[in-house]
Amino acid sequence: MSRFQVVSGKGGTGKTTVAAALALALATEGKRTLLVEVEGRQGIAQLFETEVLPYEERKIAVAPGGGEVFALAIDPEQALLDYLQMFYKLGSAGRALKKLGAIDFATTVAPGIRDVLLTGKACEAVRRKDKSGRFIYDHVVMDAPPTGRITRFLNVNDEVAGLAKIGPIHNQAQAVMRVLKSPETAVHMVTLLEEMPVQETADGIAELRAAKLPVGRIIVNMVRPEVLDEGELELVRAAPRTALARSLSAAGLGGARRGGHAEKLVDPLLAQAEEYAARYALEREQRSVLGELGLPSHELPLFVEGMDLAGLYELATELRKQRMS
Repeated sequence: MSRFQVVSGKGGTGKTTVAAALALALATEGKRTLLVEVEGRQGIAQLFETEVLPYEERKIAVAPGGGEVFALAIDPEQALLDYLQMFYKLGSAGRALKKLGAIDFATTVAPGIRDVLLTGKACEAVRRKDKSGRFIYDHVVMDAPPTGRITRFLNVNDEVAGLAKIGPIHNQAQAVMRVLKSPETAVHMVTLLEEMPVQETADGIAELRAAKLPVGRIIVNMVRPEVLDEGELELVRAAPRTALARSLSAAGLGGARRGGHAEKLVDPLLAQAEEYAARYALEREQRSVLGELGLPSHELPLFVEGMDLAGLYELATELRKQRMS
């Protein structure tokens, strides 16, 4: 399993939830995982029901088997200060630039710089080792930007390395790209079994492949349970209305007499069955589209009552069962 797991997906597909569950799954049996947030939404803190994350690596959960999940919400301004200190030893001069607003100006006017800092900080965590030469984290999971800009976000260091031909900026950009384009990295796409998210997933995978970035797996999120299969749907369509009414009455749903409650239930139940049949056909079609992309896929269930911390651990367990950790 790659050490740097990047999770992207169309907005609304639950990519932050999947990234958090994946971090828990990867931390099983004594492993250490760092979960990185780059969009400033504090979604990780909400999922783990903890306070707002500062710009520091903080333990937020313990996984089954004693593994630990740490989290980091990367702040571009602080990342730039780190960068200036690391390569130019600016120290207090860097802090003075922050007070003058120069850092905020740089990260706002040149969005590419922002992405360089975000990816650079995450890759530094991937490469970091302790004094014995062992990696600090077994895995780093990034809750990345959505599919519409994931390729440009990850590939920005390639552009910077081309613009800055020599010097520390060039060297840093190249070091980041060596991580991002290596077997150490895998970019996973989260989708729903709906036409638009599936199409964005296909487009995003095509862009990643064109940029020679390592595509990982497809994670289908919020999958509804199968209530009726194709054969059962055909039986519902073919059954006479009177027979359906009698069956409902026999099951104790409404009176047996004509015009009773059972007959009144037939129309709404048939309408619901038709709605389910249409969704069933759409989901089957979208599974077929995803299958043509030639990538391993995983399916995670829908939590009808919403996601909480207990649900997050359930998703992590499901990912482990499906051998994604």
